[in-house]
Amino acid sequence: MAGFSIEEILKYLPHRYPILLVDRILEMEEGKRCVGIKNVTMNEPFFQGHYPGRPIMPGVLIVESMAQAGAVMILASPEFANYIPVIGSIEEAKFRRQVIPGDTLRHEIELVKLRGTVGKIKAVSTVDGEVAAEMTMTFVLVPKED
Repeated sequence: MAGFSIEEILKYLPHRYPILLVDRILEMEEGKRCVGIKNVTMNEPFFQGHYPGRPIMPGVLIVESMAQAGAVMILASPEFANYIPVIGSIEEAKFRRQVIPGDTLRHEIELVKLRGTVGKIKAVSTVDGEVAAEMTMTFVLVPKED
């Protein structure tokens, strides 16, 4: 399946500015894998304080960006349209290089397992082909509240 524009992503993710951290889905195999992009710019609000004079994207936001790309893959399935993904645990998170303004994070997400409303993804994020971060995440799908 082809990817999703930001307009399509907004149909699936509940996130909005300033916490929306995925700009495009390049590739999607529903329920299997996806590739997402986050364009990192100096306009990001977190760069005001992390760190003045030396802007570095916080690792926790890189993890969140990977999780959001994975969430699009899950929520694109009609059976999960009325759910919100919540992080259950993060394992094996490793940060290999700093992410700075001007970088483009490319998230490769693989669905490892999904049983009912509990699942696990494996994610690797690269910048210009160099691994920036990787992790395994367990998530729980909780029903949306009206």
